[in-house]
Amino acid sequence: MIADDYLMECKVDPGTFPPQQDNAPPKSDLRDPRGINSHLKVDFSDVLAEPASFHSFDKVWTWSDILFESSKLWCYRIISLICAIPVSLFTGFLFAFLGCLHIWCVMPCSQFCNLCMPPIRTLWTSILDILLAPLCSSIGRCCGSIYLIISRE
Repeated sequence: MIADDYLMECKVDPGTFPPQQDNAPPKSDLRDPRGINSHLKVDFSDVLAEPASFHSFDKVWTWSDILFESSKLWCYRIISLICAIPVSLFTGFLFAFLGCLHIWCVMPCSQFCNLCMPPIRTLWTSILDILLAPLCSSIGRCCGSIYLIISRE
């Protein structure tokens, strides 16, 4: 942001400023209450910096900061004005579809599989015991008498 050297303090008389209302709730405009986009806080000093050996004119640096912050703000506002409504509609339809799919298809199939699994598991275990277990046992007995001797010469 702007350095404190360029900011001026203005005194305000208590009688000219609008009076405080004690019963008014505090204004909170939390658009990211869970902080999922906290990594997007980019300031001028995060992008541009001049080393001690190089300095531009103070006014150039100040105006660059102001223009950076203003262009970032207004470009974001314009792009969000263009993109926000279509993206909101798309994501709303997408989450509605996924919610409906999960409620009416995935969960009933999951519950059906949970109900049908014990008999299927018993049948599958029996099939493996009848067909695959004797084959694996025979191959194991045939290969069990093979010994390898490794020597360094």
